[in-house]
Amino acid sequence: MTGEPLVQAQGIRKVYGRRRVLDDVRLEVRGGEAVVLLGPNGAGKTTLLRILATLTRPTRGVARVAGFDCVAEPEAVRRRLGYVGHGPWVYDDLTALENLRFWATLGGLRAARDDLRAALAAVDLEAVADERARTFSEGMRRRLAFARLLLTRPTVVLLDEPFAGLDPRGAKWLERHLAELRARGGALLVTTHSFGRGLAVADRIAILAGGRVALDTPVGTLGADDVQRLYELHAEPAP
Repeated sequence: MTGEPLVQAQGIRKVYGRRRVLDDVRLEVRGGEAVVLLGPNGAGKTTLLRILATLTRPTRGVARVAGFDCVAEPEAVRRRLGYVGHGPWVYDDLTALENLRFWATLGGLRAARDDLRAALAAVDLEAVADERARTFSEGMRRRLAFARLLLTRPTVVLLDEPFAGLDPRGAKWLERHLAELRARGGALLVTTHSFGRGLAVADRIAILAGGRVALDTPVGTLGADDVQRLYELHAEPAP
């Protein structure tokens, strides 16, 4: 059973010049629920996440996170939100431990050194806690960004292609952590091109095409082949 809507996009439109990226997007994610957002490149998936993360203002419509307006109340939204985009926002000249400490300070947290190291251990980075992030692989950088979520324990998590660059072990860890987030009543919105990985974490799938949500359906017994067929039907242009 899911709770109240923690993510709400109501009539979201986003226009860049003459290009309409999003057009009347309507989507909800409730507490304890994970929605995987699918769509072709350029469909507006990242734009929608950035609007919900208070990084981009919508041209029209209302976006809310945990009941707070993303435009009018951005600070309240950010206190309840965890966002990892295409770039993990890692500071190359800082060590893994210093990155976490810096993020904790920005979030107003007083995290003890043991808490920081525990977060690094959870993403299998404790052994490189004192190494600079510039030496890390892409997968390690993404795991460092995910460690931030462990520290802040956000109510809502937005992830843009989270499995990119992760090895199978890292992907399994992420799936487990996202399941724990849902179990404690959090809401999850994920974009991915991997239907299999998406199904592993999703309660619903939503397909974004033509600037709108073309399909929003529970996962139920859907398999990867079923999702592929739905994707081809709703997101790919007719030949």
